[in-house]
Amino acid sequence: MHATAHMHVPTVPPLTLETPRLLLRPWRFDDLASYAALNADLEVMRYFPAPMSAAESDAMAERAAGIIALRGWGLWAVEHKDSGEFIGCVGLNIPPPALPCFPCVEIGWRLARAWWRQGYTFEAARAVLDTAFTTLGFEEVVSFTALPNQPSQGVMEKLGMQRDAQTFQHPLVAEGHWLREHCLYRLARADWLRARSQLTV
Repeated sequence: MHATAHMHVPTVPPLTLETPRLLLRPWRFDDLASYAALNADLEVMRYFPAPMSAAESDAMAERAAGIIALRGWGLWAVEHKDSGEFIGCVGLNIPPPALPCFPCVEIGWRLARAWWRQGYTFEAARAVLDTAFTTLGFEEVVSFTALPNQPSQGVMEKLGMQRDAQTFQHPLVAEGHWLREHCLYRLARADWLRARSQLTV
């Protein structure tokens, strides 16, 4: 992993996080069909360059599962506790070195449309940040998204993340694409620990 030369990457037994309504857990084979449907949904993928094929979606889930098995944390599958349904993924990732924030740890999320606007993204992300700063001991977590993606930026701001003044051109998005310009948000461990007791869903 490129990041190991620049930052400490903690390894722990595979973690499962629990919130009042959600379980963030390692991936299972029976998550794949629901994940593929989510990644093929044009509205879910609106702020990504393109929807994903089932094969691409499966490969992404398998990579996420492998990372959690290897180091204990990563992009978790999110299960709705009352229904047992897979509703998406939320978690941590080490972005590629080409990004201007590297080396860094990012938080990201992607939920099925039926579960939007009910506070689930914030609820899961809050648990992930708590784990990142307490259990894993990271000093900073970042998040970034395409400039037009106001919903995700709203979640980042609600979590207490601060936006960098400068935007950047995402190196993995084609030049001239309407989603190439990204904004970057940051949250320091000290700020999270100070503010987390005041956060409400």
